[in-house]
Amino acid sequence: MAMVRKKERKVRYGMVIDVRRCIGCHSCAVACKAENDVPLGVFRTWVKIIQKGKYPNVSRSFLPSLCNNCDNPICVKNCPVGASYQRDDGIVMVDPHRCIGCKYCMASCPYDVRYVDPVKRIVQKCSFCVHRVEANIEPACVETCMGRARVFGNLLDPNSEVSKLIATNPVTVLKPDMATQPQVYYIGADIESMNPMKTGEVVSIGTEGK
Repeated sequence: MAMVRKKERKVRYGMVIDVRRCIGCHSCAVACKAENDVPLGVFRTWVKIIQKGKYPNVSRSFLPSLCNNCDNPICVKNCPVGASYQRDDGIVMVDPHRCIGCKYCMASCPYDVRYVDPVKRIVQKCSFCVHRVEANIEPACVETCMGRARVFGNLLDPNSEVSKLIATNPVTVLKPDMATQPQVYYIGADIESMNPMKTGEVVSIGTEGK
């Protein structure tokens, strides 16, 4: 599929996750599995649980994780059969008819968000629920989030909610040093939890569902 130059794009989908609103209910992960028929044992999105400090001075926060649908996706470059590709609207997809399950994309992804479907034997990942997006419906995880922590939309539209959130809040992305240009932006995320190599005061980090 031919890629449109970024300056010519009118639509570039992305997501903002306001961690301050996340309550760790995992409804996003459950909705994702139900919507996309994700098999047991694998996930397209999950919530990382971070506990810091020592009793009685303990804090707990959450970090929702999913494919960043990067603007410079290294997974697409490293796929030897062209199964991983990027749509004109920026969503990174996997062609199930081309994927051979070689895991090259999994090895190159800095975010560990891809998995091999145990039934289909091909690589799968979050696609922002592209079938819903094409029907002008929000991704399942966004629609289900009771705290409205997840917001999805067109990053190139200055009037979209995602654009306004990015323009009016300090945001960060996962592993910006990898130069993949992630398109999932976090508000209020715990910096230490976003860097797995830095422990700081983190005494335990658990992942429910991952």
